[in-house]
Amino acid sequence: MKSLKNTILGLCAMLAVSSCDFLEKEPYQLSPENYFNNESEVASFLTSVYAPLASQNFYGNYYMDLNAGDDLSHYGGGRNPATNGTIACNNANSSSPYFSYLWITLYSGIDRACMLLENIDATPDLDETVREQYRAEARFLRAFYYFTLVQGWGDVPFRTTATNSVNNLEIARTDKETIYNFIVTEMAECAEHLKSASDLSYRPGRISKSAAWGILARVYLFRAGEHFRDNMSGDATAIKECFRQADVYAQKVLNEGHSLAPNYWDVFIDMCSDQYNTTANESIWEVEFAGNYTDEVRAEGRIGNLIGIKCPDQSNETSAIGASDPGFGYAFYWSTPKLYDLYEANGDKERFYWNLAPFEYTELTKGKGVTGRQFESGTLEELKGQYWWNQSYIYGESTADKVGDYERAASSVIRKSRACGKYRREYESQDIKKNKNFTSINFPVLRYSDVLLMVAEAENEVNNGPTSLAYECINQVRERAGIQPLEAGMGVDEFRQAVKDERAMELCFEYTRRYDLIRWGEYVKNMNALASLAQQGGTWNGGNTYSVWTYFQITDAYNYFPIPDSEISVNSQVTQNPGW
Repeated sequence: MKSLKNTILGLCAMLAVSSCDFLEKEPYQLSPENYFNNESEVASFLTSVYAPLASQNFYGNYYMDLNAGDDLSHYGGGRNPATNGTIACNNANSSSPYFSYLWITLYSGIDRACMLLENIDATPDLDETVREQYRAEARFLRAFYYFTLVQGWGDVPFRTTATNSVNNLEIARTDKETIYNFIVTEMAECAEHLKSASDLSYRPGRISKSAAWGILARVYLFRAGEHFRDNMSGDATAIKECFRQADVYAQKVLNEGHSLAPNYWDVFIDMCSDQYNTTANESIWEVEFAGNYTDEVRAEGRIGNLIGIKCPDQSNETSAIGASDPGFGYAFYWSTPKLYDLYEANGDKERFYWNLAPFEYTELTKGKGVTGRQFESGTLEELKGQYWWNQSYIYGESTADKVGDYERAASSVIRKSRACGKYRREYESQDIKKNKNFTSINFPVLRYSDVLLMVAEAENEVNNGPTSLAYECINQVRERAGIQPLEAGMGVDEFRQAVKDERAMELCFEYTRRYDLIRWGEYVKNMNALASLAQQGGTWNGGNTYSVWTYFQITDAYNYFPIPDSEISVNSQVTQNPGW
């Protein structure tokens, strides 16, 4: 495969610089001859196995164009569609570079993990407990990379040995069920040799037992709904067993000392300001980014810049720091009215005002520093009761245009589409000059609230209705958001929908929704239903312009990614997914 051939070059040329704070940086020469001579070298090589997570080809950038668009969020903000061919803009094709980038990056991570696993036993004087821990981390990451491949492409070429030659690399696609069997076995077994979250001081950059169990539960939930994207009825017994296993592993996480932060925004402020679980141990696994694009190590991402609050560019004004430059934001991803209406229907103001940006930054003179914020009409007083005074820059209340904090003029039309407000650059590097495009904001792969909702969902499916534990878990999430708990007595279908809605309000803009819709068999249906609403414009400001309404007119082909043309051109045994 081209991906595995490129891996050999990538390992030597350094595909992506590590973002993992627990190790300095990945090695420049990755080969058994240069590494595995001592613990330091093994640790350095392990960093290279983590490194693909933070690549620009994965969570660092392009992954959002493949997975951030769904029935709750869309590419927009008054701009034309992305031209590189993306899922989010419904203009993807098999030659779109982002698919090839992600494919190569994932196989590179798999190859690195295999190389470590094949050579770590030769490292002398390595403590056996450490050896097993490193081996477990590599096994988990290899399984996670395969899960990401299966989620995107379904059947993919599968191997569990390192690439030592560029010859004989053409491999046919392996049935995804075989790969699933490998993934769940690896994740379950390796968890026993991982450190607990407590042992890691609840620093979520490194894989813990909690992360392994939580992601394994996610794997089982997605596997339970695989039949939907293949338009099959599915084996009821096998499906229920997947839910049962998801329940088992998600419940293991409940006993690991995690809890929800007092305020919904606490965990995101931590991620934006390079802190870890300062108020509660909610964050279980994050992809870590660092720096401001001036150091030798390239460890920055685009979180908060491409997906974040709209802010004018202050990069040429060197004196603009702090409130004068809260961080340039393109605001590529906006909510759909569906998300707005969910928050309204549930009386959920806390998550509403954090996830749907209630303001955008303004400047009186172009490029000379931010001077205020324009808030949505009627929001200032409500926001003062949330994160206003002690958690956010204040520009002073004013009625002057672009100066101070002021509200948009009242209108009879409610603006129900707003920029993602979840990742806020104002908390990033507050006392130094920010880079225009690259940020140090971490990305949440797994939070405790997600685990609670997985338990609630699995309990409902396994027991043909919600149990007391299911209510307890979902109500923890709802009560933290300040909304009414669900009352006992709900049927299986009613509770299932409640879980779906809760996941929407809690986890929006965290790249989980598209895959949730696929595993529920609702992706194409839910997307298509929004096309006509977008065409109407009105409360969906911009929905009828810049082709936004076409983003939702997807077909069944979008349940899978297209196999990259670059792979098919060098691997005659690989076939294309239907519809591509």
